[in-house]
Amino acid sequence: MQVKSVLKYARMSSQKAREVTRAITGMPVSQALSVLDFTPKKAAFLIGKTLRSAIANAEHNHEMDAEDLVVVSAVATDGPALKRIMPRARGSAAPIKKRMCHITVIVAAKTAETKEEAPEPVAEPEEKPAAKKTAAAKKAPAKKAAAKKPAAKKED
Repeated sequence: MQVKSVLKYARMSSQKAREVTRAITGMPVSQALSVLDFTPKKAAFLIGKTLRSAIANAEHNHEMDAEDLVVVSAVATDGPALKRIMPRARGSAAPIKKRMCHITVIVAAKTAETKEEAPEPVAEPEEKPAAKKTAAAKKAPAKKAAAKKPAAKKED
């Protein structure tokens, strides 16, 4: 069973929060919490709060053991943006967007189901042998004739 926790209207851009969410996806919750505690970013603090909330939801509402939980998904999506203006030269103004995001963390018990849900690594395709070069490709590029400089006149 998956348990979800959402932090809405976090005052940071979703791009900054995604850097941290990518780091903890797929980790056991104990390891994810330690990574978040030692990451010096505002996003790490907010995602840590959300992860702790998801763990508490799993323990209290669904009677799951916290030691068996894994972070299945951690996502930061765009929220609304506060629109402000910054005064500029000669009476003009420039727009400023103060962005917000919604942080969602999903945890699940570490079981065979979790292993099936996780995407398996895709094997890279084998390289194909080099194709035969056509006659046009075999031709060497035409060399440009060096520009001849006019001979300097000798003055006695």
